[in-house]
Amino acid sequence: MTAEMNVEKVRPLVEKNIISEYELKSDEYTLQSKKAALASAKADLLNAQVNVGYTFLTSPADGVISTIPYKVGTLITSTSANPLTTVYNTKNVVAYFSLNEKQMFNFLKAVKGKTLQEKLASREDVSLVLADGSEYPVKGRIVTASGLVSTETGSITFRANFSNPNGLIRSGNSATIKIPIKLDTAILIPQNTTYDLQGKKFVFTLSPLDSIVNTPVQLSENTIGDLFIVQSGLKPGDRIVIEGISTLKPGMAVKPVRVNADSLYSQAKIYISSAGKSSIHQ
Repeated sequence: MTAEMNVEKVRPLVEKNIISEYELKSDEYTLQSKKAALASAKADLLNAQVNVGYTFLTSPADGVISTIPYKVGTLITSTSANPLTTVYNTKNVVAYFSLNEKQMFNFLKAVKGKTLQEKLASREDVSLVLADGSEYPVKGRIVTASGLVSTETGSITFRANFSNPNGLIRSGNSATIKIPIKLDTAILIPQNTTYDLQGKKFVFTLSPLDSIVNTPVQLSENTIGDLFIVQSGLKPGDRIVIEGISTLKPGMAVKPVRVNADSLYSQAKIYISSAGKSSIHQ
């Protein structure tokens, strides 16, 4: 401002030849020097503002951040080895789970549709049981499955999507997928009534004369709590032995004591609704 005033003051004096032109040139050079210094200062200010802006990082998406591995005051540049942090968008979460080949075929047989996508689209919503045993209140949908069977595990990976509006589920949480499978009729037996023999499952049944019969059974890969679903080998009305299996032999005569079925199948009532839907833990 002072340099401009000096130029404006000297110029009319030079025009009237009161003072030499040298004074005007000197003041104009001083003004230009001041303007250059001002421009340089503005550039420094802009550069400082840009650098300050680098100290404030904003996420391109809403979510939850993980830990920050750097201390306060650490210089972070684009060449730093570790990222500052990771942001997880948890409004919608994806749950991955696996089924072996037998479970997969049982799973798909119970669903209408010609292709895998049609079967997945027609499935009912699935539930998520959290690590503390509580059931997540929001239902999810199975949306896709891997196209290959893993040669290492012999299993197929499925993906289910869940809405997570309250952020209860975090990335990396473990849980159990509970899949409802509709069974019009089913024979259920406690797991402890079966035994293995040469790679097959057997139960002890009673003949009309109350003698022990060694009976092979075909069981579903899916279970309902501690109960097996019988696919073949038993029919309604058959009597099976539930205690003392290790001491019995085929043909042995016994005196049976009838057990209240409600005590055996109380767990099944937890999983089976009045509509006949069984929640099978995969």
